[in-house]
Amino acid sequence: MDETNNFDEQPTRPIGGTGPDDATTPRRAAASGPLLGGRYEVGGLLGRGGMAEVRQAYDTRLGRPVAVKQLRSDLATDPTFQARFRREAQSAAGLNHPNIVSVYDTGEELNADGVAVPYIVMELVEGQTLRDILRDDRKILPERALEITQGVLDALAYSHKNGIVHRDIKPANVMLTPTGQVKVMDFGIARAVADTSATMTQTAAVIGTAQYLSPEQARGETVDNRSDIYSAGCVLYELLTGRPPFIGDSPVSVAYQHVREQPVPPSQFDPLVTPDVDTITLKALSKDPADRYQDAREMRDDISRVLAGEGATAVLPAPSPAPDADATRLNPAVVETETVEDEEEPKKSRRVPIIIGILAALVLAGLVAGYFLLRPAPAPAQVAVPALNDFTPQAAEAQLRNVGLNSRIETERGADDNTVGRVIGQDPPEGTMVNPGSTVTLTVNEGPEKAEIPAGLVGSSRDEARKALEDAGFSNISEEADDSSDAPENEVLSVSPASGQSVPVSDSVTLRYSSGSVEIPNWVGSTRERVEADARDLDLRIDWQTETTSDQPPGLVTRSDPGAGKSAKRGDTVTVWRAEAPQPTQPTDQAPDPSPSESDEPSEPEPTGSAGPPTSEPTE
Repeated sequence: MDETNNFDEQPTRPIGGTGPDDATTPRRAAASGPLLGGRYEVGGLLGRGGMAEVRQAYDTRLGRPVAVKQLRSDLATDPTFQARFRREAQSAAGLNHPNIVSVYDTGEELNADGVAVPYIVMELVEGQTLRDILRDDRKILPERALEITQGVLDALAYSHKNGIVHRDIKPANVMLTPTGQVKVMDFGIARAVADTSATMTQTAAVIGTAQYLSPEQARGETVDNRSDIYSAGCVLYELLTGRPPFIGDSPVSVAYQHVREQPVPPSQFDPLVTPDVDTITLKALSKDPADRYQDAREMRDDISRVLAGEGATAVLPAPSPAPDADATRLNPAVVETETVEDEEEPKKSRRVPIIIGILAALVLAGLVAGYFLLRPAPAPAQVAVPALNDFTPQAAEAQLRNVGLNSRIETERGADDNTVGRVIGQDPPEGTMVNPGSTVTLTVNEGPEKAEIPAGLVGSSRDEARKALEDAGFSNISEEADDSSDAPENEVLSVSPASGQSVPVSDSVTLRYSSGSVEIPNWVGSTRERVEADARDLDLRIDWQTETTSDQPPGLVTRSDPGAGKSAKRGDTVTVWRAEAPQPTQPTDQAPDPSPSESDEPSEPEPTGSAGPPTSEPTE
């Protein structure tokens, strides 16, 4: 068996062979205190249960730590508890199995009052009980739940083979060591299978373990090894679902459900539970012992097949009808009455009294009938509304049926995806006392409202796309401009999520559209032909200008407005300047050249009074 823990690691603590409620004292390096039986040095308290206390101790003879379980001093004089304690010692002492807490020694020690107090010396086990793990709300995977149950069944198969029925299998009596090994403990109410008085009829015993009682235990009937299988099924159920198969407002109501109600399949609480695991669990929880696994090894083998991927061989029986209410008694007590007639009385002497008796009986019958007809009907016993939040609707309805209540389903749209399809509210709230047959309204989360992204958004305008989304119910719409597209201005290029997808209407929808803008290329140094070719591609108009500069050869572009890298709308006009050669300058100490100037512009006339003949103005 794979002993890997499929849940978070938690600090461990030493526990002796019991399941005390508050065993939180850390293990000490060495125990100290009085010697018990002249051999065991008793140390700190590990835990306290309803019948005994468990302390850490040290075996001075063998040099090893042990746990000592002693009957509580206030119960030491009670013969019932003394007998039960001794029975535990006798039951467990003969069981030597790796999945059972070992018993090393037993004895009695006189207390200060001179009363002999029995004790058991047992294996000191490091780890946690299943109850501790379940109380920590730690998720146990179905495979690990099956492996743990295998360990419990191994222990039960061994004890049953040795003629011992545990009768109190529950999470508090099952430990996991740090390596994941299963240890079954506390044979405090175990009985030999051959003991025909092995019944559980005491109210205290019923109350103490109500959530894990077999139906025959709840009815006070004789139990056998199949009762332990039912309790192991209860433990497996809780490992799979995090809750016992039946929950009620009192131990008696829980015991009543064990007798009469069918458990909800574990898969209703956890979708990871497979149909095969459902079958194994529900077969172990059959009301009739004949319908259960007949021995622990049979159930263990079915679990092994499921873990190996072969499927369970168990077949669930048809649900047996629940017994009549009058026939369902948790602790039956029969009182028989009998009428004795004196046959020796002469008939004549009885004739008159008989007539009078008949008349009196008729009168009495009339009075009794009138009393029951006229008296007000007694108020029905109320029941507590169970906690149903986070249940599936089917599981919640089954829980309500278990306590005699009706249900009504209402739906509500919520944003939390983690609770979609589960109960998020109930009315009346949990714990409210109501009459049987009352209706509890369950509010189920349908999840957020969803809508489909409309088709045909790509290629439409921004305004058209936004309106189509708003008409579909979307309000969180964002837009992104794309300056690199050559599509017309405001044309939708893409939508996210894509058209046809169904998404919550509260989700954001993004439209990407063409801005209609283009980026002005860097035309400096380019020819007129190149600029005009680019302008045609970008759908721009060019306004040509010239400027005198020596930065570029004549005819090449010197600058543009807007400049390179700037944006412009398609159809806009861009001003582009070309270089023009600068005019040549004449030296002032030379006579002017009478020939026409090379420049397009006429030369400046010589100033008045200057030497040399005058020149004529050139023409273009």
